[in-house]
Amino acid sequence: MTDQTIDYPLLAGTLYETTLEAGRKIMEIFAQDFEVIYKDDKSPVTEADQAAETIILRDLARIAPNIPIIAEEQASAGNVPDVADIFWLVDPLDGTKEFVRKGTDFTVNIALIENGQPTFGIVYAPALGRMFVAKDPATAVQMNITNGRYIEAEEMMAVRNVPDTGIVAVASKSHRDAQTNAFLEKLGITHIVSTGSSLKFCLLAAGEADIYPRFGPTMEWDTGAGHAVLKAAGGTVKNPDGTDFRYKKPGFRNGFFIANGKVDY
Repeated sequence: MTDQTIDYPLLAGTLYETTLEAGRKIMEIFAQDFEVIYKDDKSPVTEADQAAETIILRDLARIAPNIPIIAEEQASAGNVPDVADIFWLVDPLDGTKEFVRKGTDFTVNIALIENGQPTFGIVYAPALGRMFVAKDPATAVQMNITNGRYIEAEEMMAVRNVPDTGIVAVASKSHRDAQTNAFLEKLGITHIVSTGSSLKFCLLAAGEADIYPRFGPTMEWDTGAGHAVLKAAGGTVKNPDGTDFRYKKPGFRNGFFIANGKVDY
């Protein structure tokens, strides 16, 4: 595979198995006592983060050797390659705080960025047995996973119209702030689902919620795969001023954003 020719079905077929393998490794470690190390920014990292990233990097290097990879643990270690118009974003274990707490809201994330936008992405929640995929820029599917190995039938995803019962927002379990609360109050939103990791994007894509405002710090690898899934399902991710939310920003740091299904805000 070259930079000029992206075979999305090949990516999906290969990376499904990669993602499942990473998920099995994560769950193996999840079932044990494991050490938690804290980075300079106070965020936790575990053996599971590192082991899953190793699996993903191995397979990306094999199927797309010419596409640079920005991966969370590699970046934390100072290994940040130069990127041009196409690159991978990898977060091997998003929601490490949930993982450490023995929660279930953690995910494996792989995204392909082309010209500033995500065009392919996988989000896998191994503890929940749910996988969400942007198979190409306009096709989003979800699948149930049995025993961490077997992929059940694909179900197409699309964002929903806001129900008569009102807007449902998703918000972070670990990072709620006053600005988020003010945004929700402005829209009169009272039904709020708290969940961790990139699952928030996927709940919008699956038509289980409507809007996800984020006014706290994130990195591009936190959002790339979820953004790809939501975009392929017909949703959007915008800067608060309504402009497109783009990638390859300085330091791969995100600003604030609004992920949205069909809410008029």
